[in-house]
Amino acid sequence: LASCSMDHTARLWDLSSARCRQSFRGHVDSVNAISWIPFSNQLCTASGDKTVSIWDARTALCAQTFYGHTNACNSVAVSNRGDILASCDADGILKLWDIRTVSEIGSIQVSQHPCNKIAFDRSNSRIITASDDGLLRAFATDNLQDQIWCGRGHEDAVQSAIFDPADTFIISTSTDCTFRIWS
Repeated sequence: LASCSMDHTARLWDLSSARCRQSFRGHVDSVNAISWIPFSNQLCTASGDKTVSIWDARTALCAQTFYGHTNACNSVAVSNRGDILASCDADGILKLWDIRTVSEIGSIQVSQHPCNKIAFDRSNSRIITASDDGLLRAFATDNLQDQIWCGRGHEDAVQSAIFDPADTFIISTSTDCTFRIWS
């Protein structure tokens, strides 16, 4: 289990002993989100210091840092293949990164409000965003300019969104005290 905190540290926990196995230090602001890279011993963190970092879970060393956001990074997600990283920030910007070349693949202004959460579908062909403007948006990962869906219905900021395991539905949560299931 991995966790993030406001003290600029991410932690790796051993669930059987309930002890912290590793602390990942290096960000200079809050660690807002964390995600494992599939098929590896690495995890990604999104930070208030405007960066996304990749960490080796065995050594707790930072393997790579991605620069390019101009405001706090609120969420990070990794494709199921483990080759593409997505991040979003408090300016409403979504960025896609190639993990192997440590380069930005694409960027889009999702909203004029903060983007709070992002998630890939299982095929890695779509990405969903949840924003403070109360909207969910889905984009094609091969062309970020192609918004393929917009979900309206929450009355306040959308805090989280995920695809169900079969990629049939999207589930979202909001500060309006509701969760919604979209088909």
